[in-house]
Amino acid sequence: MTVPLIQPTNFWYCPNGCGKEDVTHEARPHSRFHPCPRMRGLTVPMLQRGVKGKMELFEREDYIGKEMVQLDPERGRPVTQVVTTRDDGQDATVYAPTATARGD
Repeated sequence: MTVPLIQPTNFWYCPNGCGKEDVTHEARPHSRFHPCPRMRGLTVPMLQRGVKGKMELFEREDYIGKEMVQLDPERGRPVTQVVTTRDDGQDATVYAPTATARGD
């Protein structure tokens, strides 16, 4: 006896209006990201079709020093996070500083 596999289809879109759409076939919880031209080229999450939302970009406000941080490609300013607000809550994409090491 053959058992058919049911493959879920998830449709994704960018809430920033850049026009990017994607389709995944994954049963486990997951998300999609893409470099968005409307968010200055930063990699931001996509939302499932039918979910309304908006994204806000936040600059880092503390001292950077010699840390290697994600910079806003257009303004050259350090970015700390992008907050996605949906009807049922918020998520944050955090751009943490890159760790470095020296082998002396």
